Order: sequence, then structure tokens, then C-alpha cells
Amino acid sequence: MDTMNANAEAAGRSGRAAADVGLFVTCLVDLFRPSVGFAALKLLEEAGCRVHVPSSQTCCGQPTYNSGDKADTRAIAEQVIGAFEGFDYVVAPSGSCAAMLKRHYPELFTGDPVWEKRADAFSEKVFELVSFLTDVLGVTSVDARGTGSATYHDSCSGLRELGIHDQPRALLSTVEGLELKELRDADVCCGFGGTFCVKYPDVSNAIVTKKSKAVEESGADMLLAGDLGCLMNMDGKLKRRGIKMEVRHVAEVLAGLTDTPPIGGRL
Repeated sequence: MDTMNANAEAAGRSGRAAADVGLFVTCLVDLFRPSVGFAALKLLEEAGCRVHVPSSQTCCGQPTYNSGDKADTRAIAEQVIGAFEGFDYVVAPSGSCAAMLKRHYPELFTGDPVWEKRADAFSEKVFELVSFLTDVLGVTSVDARGTGSATYHDSCSGLRELGIHDQPRALLSTVEGLELKELRDADVCCGFGGTFCVKYPDVSNAIVTKKSKAVEESGADMLLAGDLGCLMNMDGKLKRRGIKMEVRHVAEVLAGLTDTPPIGGRL
């Protein structure tokens, strides 16, 4: 029996009911990398969760929020809260989107006696995928296998707003056959920043150029992170610099779903 199923069975023996989890897929996963969504689903189900994927879910609203459009962001937030507030937890395979839902939704409704209460209650349920597995469900290892070496980039929102650092490294250390190599300045921004890279392309390019050099210097075969936007940005720069490196979302490796081509790869 694999480790995560053993964890789920132990939870059942303890009398703890399986959690109903709403999976917030994210726009980038939906449109560019569905395999990350399937990996998240596999990890959650193997940990004993009942996973639901509401078809009515949309963007988290971060692009409008970062652009200063609070009115449209609030309308998006109301729709998302309505779609997910019936579940025990809301889990996203993205520190950036999870931070938007958890940290910034409540402030959109300050002073509204009805929506402020709903947003606060919703916020308490929201977690990033890997931190949910480790910090809430108590998962300590995965039944996955890898080859070669990998290095990990800490996304800004996940690290600074949600405190995600040790959790992915702890689970990755249990992937059989995978060697972890720490990335120099792993906590430094990759330069993506959502709308930041569009508004300030020259600054963004300078940042990702430095990041790609650090990734190359790690000597790892594979680059991992928990945010698809960061990964796509770094993969693009690595390719433009002629650096051959496999780039994947951490969930794909933890779930053992690495048969699909890497980000920016081909069949």
C-alpha cells in the first residue's frame, strides 16, 4: 500500500470523516497545464479527500486586483465564494491564487456586514496544495519515484504570504531516486509577478535573467515550483538562453505523473 493511502486509511480508523475539498484549478492550469490539476486531484484523493471541481469556478481575480479594479475583483470574489463555500476546504495548486483567496478576499468586503462574514469564513478554509497535504492532513511522504536531480524555486506569494518553504522540500525528499539541490537565492522573485511582467517588461526580463543563471548554476536536471506562472516564465528564459532543463510543477513529481512532456516540451 502506498504511503498516502496508508495515511488515508489511518484517518478512517481514527474516526475522522473524509474531508470534502473544493479544488480551485486556476486559470493557468486549466488553459496551459491541465496535468497539474490531475496531479493535485490524485494527491488529494490518495490522502483520503473527496474532491470536487465546481464547473462554475473562474479566475481568482488577481489580475483585476493588481490593476486596482476593486469593483470587478469583488464581483469575481463573490462568484468564487459562492461556488466554494460549501466545502470543508478550498485547495489550489498555486501559492499565488491561494494567497489571493485567503489573504485578499476578506479586505474586499471590509464594512459589509454580510459579505465580510462570508469572506472571513471562506478565507479560513483556503490552502495551497502542498501545505494542505502536510500542515492539515499530516502527510509526511509520497509514493513516487524520480531520477536525476531537481532544484526548487520559492514563489513570492507562497513564501511570503502563506509561509510555504519547508513543506515541498520535505515531501520531495521522500521521492525515491530524486536528489534535491538547493537553488541559490531560491526566495528571490523570478520576475513574472502576473501583470508586473506586462507593465515592466525590461525589469521583469532583468530579474528572470538572473534567476535563470542561478537555476543553471544549480546543476540540477529539473526545475520545480508551486506556481505555474513562475514556471512558464523561467522555462521561457531558460529556453531562450539555450539551457536544456526539464521544468515541472511540484505536484506532478509528487504525484508520480511525469509521463507527460515538461513545460514547454514536446511529445
